[in-house]
Amino acid sequence: MNTISLDEALETVMQLPPEQQEMLIDIVRHRQIERRRQEIAEDAQQSLAAYQAGEYQPQSAVQVIRELRLGLDEVY
Repeated sequence: MNTISLDEALETVMQLPPEQQEMLIDIVRHRQIERRRQEIAEDAQQSLAAYQAGEYQPQSAVQVIRELRLGLDEVY
């Protein structure tokens, strides 16, 4: 498969008529959204399988929020 640089891709896109540039933007955006949906669905399936396998234990909302806040504190 030939690969092209981002600059080459942009140069090619800029040669398209404005309507086709808009169509391309819409197509790329929809594909990004669909790819992200697929990633989320796969993550959810893996998490559900792990839960059903007993890898996760039920927690209260308070416990989950506490852990999320601790995780955020570590990031910042």
